[in-house]
Amino acid sequence: MSNTIAPEATLSLTGYIAGQPVHAAQVLEVRSPYDGRLAGTVALASRRDTDAAIAAGLSAGVRQTRYERFAVLDKARQLLEERKEEFARLITSESGLAIREARYEVGRARDVLHFAALESLKDDGQIFSCDISPQGKARKIFTTREPLTLAVAITPFNHPLNQVAHKIAPAIATGTPVILKPSEKTPLTAIRLVELLYEAGLPPAMLSVLLGPTAEVAEVLVTDPRVELVSFTGSVAVGKHIAKQAGYKKVILELGGNDPLIVLEDADMDLAVTLAAEGSYRNSGQRCTAVKRILVQESIHNQFVEKLIEKTKEYLAGDPHLPETRVGTVIDEPAAKYLEDVVAKAVAQGAKVRIGGRRNGALLEPTVITDVPRNAQMVVQESFGPLAPVIKVRDLEDAVQLANSTAYGLSSGIVTKDMEKALYAVKNLRMGTVNINEVPGYRIESSPFGGIKDSGLGIKEGVIEAMKCFTYVKTFSLPW
Repeated sequence: MSNTIAPEATLSLTGYIAGQPVHAAQVLEVRSPYDGRLAGTVALASRRDTDAAIAAGLSAGVRQTRYERFAVLDKARQLLEERKEEFARLITSESGLAIREARYEVGRARDVLHFAALESLKDDGQIFSCDISPQGKARKIFTTREPLTLAVAITPFNHPLNQVAHKIAPAIATGTPVILKPSEKTPLTAIRLVELLYEAGLPPAMLSVLLGPTAEVAEVLVTDPRVELVSFTGSVAVGKHIAKQAGYKKVILELGGNDPLIVLEDADMDLAVTLAAEGSYRNSGQRCTAVKRILVQESIHNQFVEKLIEKTKEYLAGDPHLPETRVGTVIDEPAAKYLEDVVAKAVAQGAKVRIGGRRNGALLEPTVITDVPRNAQMVVQESFGPLAPVIKVRDLEDAVQLANSTAYGLSSGIVTKDMEKALYAVKNLRMGTVNINEVPGYRIESSPFGGIKDSGLGIKEGVIEAMKCFTYVKTFSLPW
């Protein structure tokens, strides 16, 4: 029986302006990071197309009922369930992520559509009686949420489907027209999702998707004063640039993370090792919430490291299309070379590679590194790959101080059986999320998510919070 997977058909896709295909002579080739195979092409938009998409969104004039919005999202969920393997294989083809990770991501995106559909039926309006003070009147004040005129969503490469769903679904649930600009590294899945939403009955004017030169697409979308919101997930540098350029509009920035997993001496060792491996290696380590630093109390450090080395052997790196592969490639060879260099710099400072570290193109083996100095690049900055640097800490206070020492503040995890120590971590870690006996990134698709400092503006994502951002609150009063 062959261990190879038959090539997927090469896709020839285009962007869409309110459901109408973008016609362009220039196309972008999207190739697999694993073997260079052509996964598909996308017709590139121009400045004229961008202007047309903005005009289409502003003139959408579509006011769907709550039930109509629910119906679109629920139908999209059903269609995604029917085509889950097709979407998973497309994610793997263009991103190099292991097929098991791609299937998991499709399940998450399905949840996003489901939760957004349910939330679209809810009304969080409030009622205030006005006769509660001597100055009051016999009136009642009511609040309701109104959609924005137009929003822009810019998504990254590392979750080609779920990140897109997390921006588009809340917009649809609130009735806000949106223009999507996906990553040029993984645009195929995003465009397929847009097509699926059209098929599910979404009025075309409510959604456009464009890919093209930054100066002709992204910069125009970000700076146009008629756009009322820009929702961006990606790097700190680009996020801060967007914040400067966006002008007077809402900006949602979900940026990087340098997420610690703290392992205390009373921890369940097997659980701690499993969480460290899963947190470091899942999705090839390419998650803003991945475990980037493993802070282990010195009394159990050596035992933990030996167990982590053994656990790492279970994470087979290789052809992402094979079901037995647990770690696929990072997004491209330059990214893998950067990670290789980060490891080499740490080694030059005295760190030791205990397992892994070998690179083949964009494929980097899961790597355990010990004796990592606290000022090493991989400790201070975000390393977006399957690296597991282990650092000794004296106690919980030392761990918390080290965890808080970087420019990031997204997510964290602590492994302990001591509730008092767990609560100390919750209160003192300056992070958007603190998970006890779980990986830093654990959440459900409807729960609030976001960070502080260089991890974002503190504005939360997650379906419910995102829906709030895609609307404004209107207050009105009536005699009562």
